[in-house]
Amino acid sequence: MKKCSILIICILVLTLFLSACNANEKTPTETIGTQTSTEAYVDSQVEPQTKPQTEPQTEDCSDEILFKKPVIYLYPKEATQITVKLGYPDQLTCTYPEYKKEWNITAYPDGTLIDNNTGRELYSLYWEGNTKYNTNFDEGFVVKGSDVITFLEEKLAILGLSSKEAEEFIIYWLPTLQENEYNFIRFAPIDEINKAMPLELSEKPDTVIRVLMQYKPLNEYVKVKEQQLSTATRTGFTVVEWGGCEIE
Repeated sequence: MKKCSILIICILVLTLFLSACNANEKTPTETIGTQTSTEAYVDSQVEPQTKPQTEPQTEDCSDEILFKKPVIYLYPKEATQITVKLGYPDQLTCTYPEYKKEWNITAYPDGTLIDNNTGRELYSLYWEGNTKYNTNFDEGFVVKGSDVITFLEEKLAILGLSSKEAEEFIIYWLPTLQENEYNFIRFAPIDEINKAMPLELSEKPDTVIRVLMQYKPLNEYVKVKEQQLSTATRTGFTVVEWGGCEIE
């Protein structure tokens, strides 16, 4: 009798052990359906890598910039009737004398201009306008506000402006530039200026000097590659223009 009881107990223990094993074997099947198995997790990570990569979008980096106070001086070798045209008249925001498809003037060697439409005596032709322009920060100058006068006197002479033209440039821009702790300044090459606003004259000049100063206010000094400026030589019929724009 005692042996039978022991046998029954052993059978019961074995039955319970086998039931527990069967329960453990069902667990992985249930968890795969909820993406918790190792195999399912790896597949979900690999799949996105097979999708084609999107090309980065190329944006037009040109900005619309206001060219402030470009003024044009003309110095022919003798009194000459000249028509002056700006390439993109639809971009002009202000002109003096009023621009009507062109300026029709008589220019004298000393720089005096006569507006042939009104008879009024002038010393320059003035325009402002908004134009698309690619800003280049690769080279230029970083100038302390308190050093702007000395800097402009030196650089404008290199660029070919006369003392009178440089004085007018400095008088116009000094109040703005000297208020900034530092200024990034770059002088646009003439081919960039010609592209932004072409200048056409009925009489071909011997020398064309176009000075466009780009500037950006800075709170502190930053190091940039110094721009190399070319010295301009004035010979024969000379046309000079200067202006500037702030880089946002």
